[in-house]
Amino acid sequence: MRIINRCLNFISAGMNRLFVKSKVLPENPIEQYNLNPANPTFYIVRLNARSDLAALARVCKKYGLPNPTEEQLLGNAELDRFIGIQNPPPLFGNKSKPSNALQQGKQIIDHLMQSGEKNVQVIPVTILWGRNPGKEKPGLGTLVSHSLTPSWFRKFFVLLFSGRDNFIRFSQPLDLSLLVNEKADVDELPHKLLRVARVHFRRQKLAATGPKMPSREQLFNSLLASPTIKKAIQIEAKEKNISQEQARQNALKLLDEIAANYSDATIRVADRILTWLWNKLYNGIDIKFSEQVHELTDKGHEIIYMPCHRSHMDYLLLTYSIYHLGLVPPHIAAGINLNFFPAGGIFRRSGAFFIRRSFAGNKLYSSVFKEYLSQLFIKGYSVKFYTEGGRSRTGRLLPPKTGMLAMTLQAMLRGIDRPISIVPVYIGYEHVMEINTYLKELAGNDKKGESVLGIFKAIKNLKNYGRGYLNFGDPISINQYLNDQQPDWRESIHPTDVQKPQWLGPQVANLADKVMVNINSAAALNAVNLLAMILLVNDKHALSKPKLIAQLEFYLHLQRSASYSEKVTTPDESAEQLLEHALKLNKFDVISDEFGEIIAINDKEKTLFNYYRNNVLHLFAVPSLLALHLFKAHQTTMADCQALIARFYPLFAKEWFLHELDENYITRVLASFVDQDLIEIDGDNIKITNSNDCLAKLEMLGRALSLTLQRYAIVVGFIQTSSGIEREELEHESQVLADRLGTLHGIKTPEFFDKKVLIGFISSLREQKLITETEQGLTGSNELCEVYLYLKALLPARVWQSIDDIVQSQAQHTKD
Repeated sequence: MRIINRCLNFISAGMNRLFVKSKVLPENPIEQYNLNPANPTFYIVRLNARSDLAALARVCKKYGLPNPTEEQLLGNAELDRFIGIQNPPPLFGNKSKPSNALQQGKQIIDHLMQSGEKNVQVIPVTILWGRNPGKEKPGLGTLVSHSLTPSWFRKFFVLLFSGRDNFIRFSQPLDLSLLVNEKADVDELPHKLLRVARVHFRRQKLAATGPKMPSREQLFNSLLASPTIKKAIQIEAKEKNISQEQARQNALKLLDEIAANYSDATIRVADRILTWLWNKLYNGIDIKFSEQVHELTDKGHEIIYMPCHRSHMDYLLLTYSIYHLGLVPPHIAAGINLNFFPAGGIFRRSGAFFIRRSFAGNKLYSSVFKEYLSQLFIKGYSVKFYTEGGRSRTGRLLPPKTGMLAMTLQAMLRGIDRPISIVPVYIGYEHVMEINTYLKELAGNDKKGESVLGIFKAIKNLKNYGRGYLNFGDPISINQYLNDQQPDWRESIHPTDVQKPQWLGPQVANLADKVMVNINSAAALNAVNLLAMILLVNDKHALSKPKLIAQLEFYLHLQRSASYSEKVTTPDESAEQLLEHALKLNKFDVISDEFGEIIAINDKEKTLFNYYRNNVLHLFAVPSLLALHLFKAHQTTMADCQALIARFYPLFAKEWFLHELDENYITRVLASFVDQDLIEIDGDNIKITNSNDCLAKLEMLGRALSLTLQRYAIVVGFIQTSSGIEREELEHESQVLADRLGTLHGIKTPEFFDKKVLIGFISSLREQKLITETEQGLTGSNELCEVYLYLKALLPARVWQSIDDIVQSQAQHTKD
């Protein structure tokens, strides 16, 4: 029998080499799970098939893992390393013979209980042939699909047609000690082992392929039959004085406009195209902290991806990355502006569903969309939407739009069983392909609609865009969030029509802010945004190469030793390597003279570089304020530094979505300054070291906040020098003064003049009770007076004079 098995395994291995190409996750299973190939090792899989065994054996050989085709010596017994829970069905009939998995599990557990060994590794391995979820009503396509358990005959066709799309995912070895130490019937333990494995494989398959897909007709009919949409159709017919059938047809048209039409074939074609595109556009895509997403799917969580929105490329980059992490591409909420021929159809078949900018006045549309979204969650599809609502034109996170998040929580109030978790995602680039368009829009040009011509123009302009960055932020369990913040939320659960409870609005707003905070806590530093941080604060946006490298080393050391968040990623390369990489992106001029090289931002890129700086400016907020304070004062105390940060950090936190200040963060930043010989600390006293380089480094870092503080000074100055000012007047005068400062001091940063940013700051002052509304208008508190005095001490005298002249003259004009 062994000879026959070896022969069959040899044939399977040969077919594997000819027809199979495996995608393996994680990329280094030994390192990821701390595996020891010398320990007794078993592989537990869902299907006991020779093709699966051959694919696994080839992968194990590549990664230096024990061969699954060989037997494992355990005590005095030799056991098969490959444990298949289920045998394939016979060629005729559906009932499979029982596998040896139960007996193998019993032998392993018996050995562990008798010997007390703790180093046996039982590794679950998910093996999929293709990522097709299958249909709720199977058709002819099941012949080449692995969505159902195939017989050996059908497995041949699966191997033939899907062999190049083989997916193998290793998981954390099962902790058998938990089973062995349980006070349970010994005979029951092997059964429990297999039950745990079956649940694991079901979750893994759902995470990788998604649930089985209904036909579009099935989906629409089930949605139209729901009580919520039936009621909406009745209201539509009554309000518009049309027949029920006409109202039903209106609902059907809306469903056809909204609903995705996911196709695995489209995803596979798109995967090949995008692989080519990324290789042409980017030097690489860095993906960090994906393991926490796998942990959620292992626990059976429904995933909602909520990324920041920098570019149309986000749609492709995130979906592509998720697919290559072994997870099913999410259904994507896309703006209706993207539903144009031919892109709309491609996006729809890639999982996009389309949403109008506003639901106002259209009750039927609102009901249909909400019911569709609820069905996505109920059926177990992952979803992705952009909480900012649109792409950021300035590089800063936009205030969150809460509509989709509110509908998500309302869907939960339908009584969804599966836990739902939000995964915030930071997306960053060294070049955003629409950035020139953003600049034109900020200058007042109308936003152009998307079109086929725009696609071909973008393709024509393809060039080296540097690297892309995708960091998964800390997940937020919505169930846990509501349990903590709204313990009685389950009392609002209703199986169909959900009335908005009073607590929904505030909790949605708080949750949206928490998502934005977690996005910014997972920011990615790169060569371009670091150089933008340095060069934009220098005259002519230029610096000698040695000074530039020295300042870049300073920032790298600062972020590595005193990072704002554990999730912030810093490049591994040295300052010289980062500069060399950045110069290849054609964004800089290198000017040589007899004293050496000068690095300058290209004239056409100078304003655009503000975008990249804004991506990461929040990471330097506290260090920059401390550096500015030290540069101006030369010596200070720890207590003064803490008081300064305590006054400004709440304003920064509101503007840039920052988490609560870590009590040790200031100490870590100052310790980093000490490490680089910039300051000396003696007890509570702090002073700058006697070095010109030290002053220059601190000044450059401090100037990173200059425009932010100038904007604060404009608003605070008008409030402080008036006995009361109306909000509309404050907004208008602040914007006029910002424009004047821009002219006087050559400021070209777009958000400096942005009325929305000024309005946001005024709202922040109100929320923190630094200003109050009286009969005379807005008036400042004593605490705002402290802010005013700090600003006067921190800003350059010439800038402060420009601001003060205007606000004083305006105050005098108001009195007259």
